[in-house]
Amino acid sequence: MSSLLELTANRPTRTLAAGEILLVQDEGGGDLFILLSGELSVLRDGVKIATISQPGTVVGEISVLLGTKSTATVQAERETKVRVVRDAKKILEADSDLSLRVAALVAGRLYATSSLLVELSKQHKGVERTVFSRILSALLSSAG
Repeated sequence: MSSLLELTANRPTRTLAAGEILLVQDEGGGDLFILLSGELSVLRDGVKIATISQPGTVVGEISVLLGTKSTATVQAERETKVRVVRDAKKILEADSDLSLRVAALVAGRLYATSSLLVELSKQHKGVERTVFSRILSALLSSAG
């Protein structure tokens, strides 16, 4: 299967300065961004939930696939370059290879998240275990 970098080679590139905002939570949405170089921070409700520095990582896929506004704020930590796929839902509907690659990445993230939650649930007893069970249930119910 081709990488996102290969599949989006003909898309425009955007360069962000350190501190520049790529996505704002509860605004915009509908575009995909693929990291070429640099580092991005992902914040949800003001809480940093991830740092992205791996080239080929996709950002913005949740809003595209769910048809919502951006679910997180994404900011460049240092100079960062991304590929831009505007109106990504339309592009995904027309390009099955790109759609399959994005789906595989999303499935991989869900698998990693649920695996971590199972591991943490096994390590904790009592109230914490109930919290982990609720999170796993939410992941499974939203996956359908």
